[in-house]
Amino acid sequence: MKCEQQGWYFIMNKKKYPLEFPEGEHQNCQTLTGLTLEHLPRDGSLGRIRRYPNGADVWQPDDRQDRLYFLQSGQVAVTVSDMEGREVVLRMIKVGEPFGELCFCGRYKLRATFARAVTASEAVEIDLADFMEFLQRERDVLVAFVFTFCIRLSDSESRLAILAHRGAEERLGRLLLHLAAMRGGTTGEPPGEVTLSVSHDELAQMAAMSRPHVTLTMGRLRQRGLVRYERGRALVVNVPALRAHFIGE
Repeated sequence: MKCEQQGWYFIMNKKKYPLEFPEGEHQNCQTLTGLTLEHLPRDGSLGRIRRYPNGADVWQPDDRQDRLYFLQSGQVAVTVSDMEGREVVLRMIKVGEPFGELCFCGRYKLRATFARAVTASEAVEIDLADFMEFLQRERDVLVAFVFTFCIRLSDSESRLAILAHRGAEERLGRLLLHLAAMRGGTTGEPPGEVTLSVSHDELAQMAAMSRPHVTLTMGRLRQRGLVRYERGRALVVNVPALRAHFIGE
């Protein structure tokens, strides 16, 4: 039995793996299989456009989980506050991605997180009931939705494993490897390097560390040749060197 859908396929009788990409090409997998803005009706019949200036909240912890969003422009950060009041970034939402899809059964009624526009942003806001009806009508959207949850579950488990490391260098090094894998692709000069558009502030929020601690630790990684960065330029990660140093590969 063969089922084709959006360029990927299953061959059940031969048990052939449906998707296979070179190592470090996770972004291609996410692009091919995940739910995006492109799955919504082109006529704008589903949802409404919401605009958020830089720094505005899309939702707050006490807001109900009764709608989800697709980012149309800009960037949104989903964060939670730790016991010391510092914000930890759970996910950075990029253009085209859905966000806000937590629990649909109604048991957990409040968000318990912040979603904040990092830059001036626009999003399509969809009521939960309308989206559930849409999923029942469109099987390809339902399949893409399932893939999206699988991808995000894998990402969440990786982030938890990173935060379990108490040593600052290992936590930050493994976070950089994770971000490089999610980014996909290499600069090619020299081979194995990946460019990340991420600031020390953002790394501090993702790693649950202070900004000074991140800056000090990044300086040590740079001295070892594991990363390269300068003021006003993107961070370059030497993936093979980082993997050899922190994972032993």
